[in-house]
Amino acid sequence: MENTTLFTKNKHKANQKTERSQFTRMCIGESIIELMRENGTEGLSISSVAKKTGISRMTFYYYYESIQDALTDYMKEIITAYLKERKNTPGLGNFQEYSHLIFSLKFFDQYENFFLTMTQNGLHSILMAGINEFMLSYLPKETTRSLYDIYYYAGGLLNTFLKWEENGKKESAEEVAKIICEHAKS
Repeated sequence: MENTTLFTKNKHKANQKTERSQFTRMCIGESIIELMRENGTEGLSISSVAKKTGISRMTFYYYYESIQDALTDYMKEIITAYLKERKNTPGLGNFQEYSHLIFSLKFFDQYENFFLTMTQNGLHSILMAGINEFMLSYLPKETTRSLYDIYYYAGGLLNTFLKWEENGKKESAEEVAKIICEHAKS
């Protein structure tokens, strides 16, 4: 019983996002992605992640219960960075406007390896859950008619972005944004 209380206290401390803990958590996420790029999910373990990151297994467990938890957190950190950059970029309009779509495509393109590796390893559900949570939390309610609009838009946007990445970004972000805007009008 005493260990459970200590574990719970540690989990609470782990959720406090200090610069040091954020750095460690991002390193863990990046190590997982690198390992998956090299070998897929074959042989992926907490021990291999800890070794790659240069931390102990105990440190991993201080922050996470599983590799999936670490990947989910990494996705949330990407979204947090997106929100910070969005806030500091004037004139973007709402989430469905052309200028904002260009901004979004270019921002998330910085994390191309993460998105492609997740997709190639059958972890699309973590991406979808992250984008759904983001849309439900941050999409201005006045821009949608219903909850289903949010899910429709989130899924379409994520899948369009992933296909653009998978196809080697043959079109510019501006061209893709224009296609999305044209579809949204119909």
